[in-house]
Amino acid sequence: MSVSVFDMITMQHLWSTPELRQIFCEENRLQKWLDFEVALAQTQAELGLIPKDVAEEISAAAKMEDVDIEAVAVEVRRIKHTLVPLLKDVQNRLSKEAGEYLHYGATTQDVVDTGLILQLHQAHELFRKDMGSVGRQLLRLSKEHRDTIMVGRTHGTQALPITFGHKCAIWLDELSRHAERLDQVESRVFVVMLAGAVGSQASYGPRVAEIEAGVAKKLGLGATDISWAPSRDRIAEYVCLLAMIAGTLGKIGNELFNLQRNEFAEVEEGFSDGKLGSSTMPHKRNPVAAENLAMLSRPVRYNATMMLEAMIQEHERDGIAWKSEWKSVPETCLITGAMLFQADNLLKGLRVNLPALKKNVSMMKGYLLSERVMLELGKRIGKNTAHEWLYEASMKGLENGLSFAEALKGHAEIANVFSEGEVETMTQPSEYLGAIGESIDRVVAREESAAWLAVK
Repeated sequence: MSVSVFDMITMQHLWSTPELRQIFCEENRLQKWLDFEVALAQTQAELGLIPKDVAEEISAAAKMEDVDIEAVAVEVRRIKHTLVPLLKDVQNRLSKEAGEYLHYGATTQDVVDTGLILQLHQAHELFRKDMGSVGRQLLRLSKEHRDTIMVGRTHGTQALPITFGHKCAIWLDELSRHAERLDQVESRVFVVMLAGAVGSQASYGPRVAEIEAGVAKKLGLGATDISWAPSRDRIAEYVCLLAMIAGTLGKIGNELFNLQRNEFAEVEEGFSDGKLGSSTMPHKRNPVAAENLAMLSRPVRYNATMMLEAMIQEHERDGIAWKSEWKSVPETCLITGAMLFQADNLLKGLRVNLPALKKNVSMMKGYLLSERVMLELGKRIGKNTAHEWLYEASMKGLENGLSFAEALKGHAEIANVFSEGEVETMTQPSEYLGAIGESIDRVVAREESAAWLAVK
């Protein structure tokens, strides 16, 4: 019986990807716990702290394929402990001597936290790969539409001309910073937990530093200088970073959703045969991909808030805040992975409607260029006077349905300053794009050789 959107066969594709469901499935979660136990036993054996054949026996037995997960679940409910029933299941397949050395010196949070970090590490590699894929699509669109003129909007209304490539290059620039952040957090987040009951590491004995270094190396993680059991900033930082990535992707989805409104019709997401927009309105071609992308960013942001709350820990460790990570971290990773996958597909199939862009640029009949005319006029008569004259001309022109050029020519003072040819030139959108082209070129030149875009 499925009760979660991540498990429902009909809905899970909207909220997650198969790869991330595999990483955060229960079997992999428990296997990561066992991986810690194996690394611990192997390291202790190498240091002569436990017999070598015991470590080999533990390594051979600590495999989820041999675990009766249903029986483990029954025991979890009976004894009210998340880890011990799993250890008992493994212990049942060990000799008496090996069973005595399983989980030797460790505490539950060492195992569970390290297991979560191992899952995050797996997910991290997928995020880096999928970020690169999304980035490559934005790079392509930035180049293809470097000079594709469209309306730039502020406060929801037409402001000045821009290009579609400029919009995409801004998204690319933002995503590149997230890629940099993903690299920067690795040394802080992907570390082992080997702290013992209260962070003193007393149970591991005098060679604890060697044990920690050995376990960390075997698991592909870093060691730490001190316990981080009550310091959940590592988890909070990573989830907040995913929330920032989701925020950027959600913004892209929201923007493309709005640009697909019939009144704009400036872009359209890819349409496949059989795609249905409505059960009652056959004509509908809904922007479902952009819509879903914008929607998915919300629960990720809310989960980030929960992880900030989880930073408030009681004493040396407690489960009140800690256990909320078990819900929020997997959910955040599943959704972020889904967003990256869906953003990639959305951008790959995106259609840019050039006639609609041109029509919308012309919709204001040239008033889109009021800033340019004001600055040119201000050079001759002063900025404040220029603003007053243009306000007068614009208001009269808009009230009477005149084009901006007609309004300028009809204003006696302005007509005495500019020739008709100058008016026509100043009211052409293509003549007032500022440094847009150069800024796109800078981003494109930088990102074409960027390492994060090469990750596949």
